[in-house]
Amino acid sequence: MKIALFGYGKMGKMIERIALERNHEIVAKIDIDTKEINFANIEVAIDFSMPQAAFGNITKCLENNIPVISGTTGWLDNYDEAVHLCNQHEGAFIYASNFSLGVNIFFELNEYLAKMMGNLTQYNVSMEEIHHTQKLDAPSGTAITLAEGVIANSGYKAWELDKQEPNTIPITSKRIGTTPGTHIVEYKSEVDSIEITHTAHNREGFALGAVTAAEWIIGKKGVFTMRDVLNLG
Repeated sequence: MKIALFGYGKMGKMIERIALERNHEIVAKIDIDTKEINFANIEVAIDFSMPQAAFGNITKCLENNIPVISGTTGWLDNYDEAVHLCNQHEGAFIYASNFSLGVNIFFELNEYLAKMMGNLTQYNVSMEEIHHTQKLDAPSGTAITLAEGVIANSGYKAWELDKQEPNTIPITSKRIGTTPGTHIVEYKSEVDSIEITHTAHNREGFALGAVTAAEWIIGKKGVFTMRDVLNLG
C-alpha cells in the first residue's frame, strides 16, 4: 500500500516503522507545516494528528476518494459530519478511539459485563484511565468508548469527568510519566468490588492495529469500526 501519514509524532513514526516492516510504502508525511498534498499518489491515509486538525484531514481525504483511518481523539463533535461526507463521496472511513486488538476485545468484555450488572442496582460503576503526560485530551477516547458501552447496556444516562452524579458514570483521568494507557472499569457495592482492567505495555499494539485497519479497508466503501476489521460482531 501507498500510505499517507497525517501527523508525524511518536505514533506516526511507529506506524511508519510497522508499515515498512509489512512491506508498505509511506508516500507522504503531513504535519502542521505541510502546504500541498499529492493525493494522486495515495492509496490510504492514517490520521494520528491533533484534535483541531483531524476533521480537516478526514474531509480532504474523503473529498479526494482516499480511504482514511483516524485514531485522533478530541474531534468527535464533527463525527456525524464525517460520516455524511463519507457517504456523500462513497468513500471509506474508520474511526477508533483505540486500534489495539486487546482494547477492542476489552470493549466487548465491558459491554457484556454491563449487561450482566444491569439489574444489580447495589453496584455503582466508575472508571479510571491513566496516560502519559503528553496526552492532550481527558478523558481518553478509549474511556469515553467504555462509558458509552456501559450506557448502551445499562440504566446509566451519561458520563462525567471527576464528578459523581445520579445515573452518571464518573471517570477519573490521570497523567503520569510515560504510561502508554491503562483503563479500569469498577463495579463497587458495600460488600465487594468487580474490576476489569486493560494495561498497554507500549504503543506498538495501537500502531499495528491502525496498519491492519488500513490493509483491511482497501477496496471497501462505507463507515466501519474495529469490530468489522477484527470480525468481532
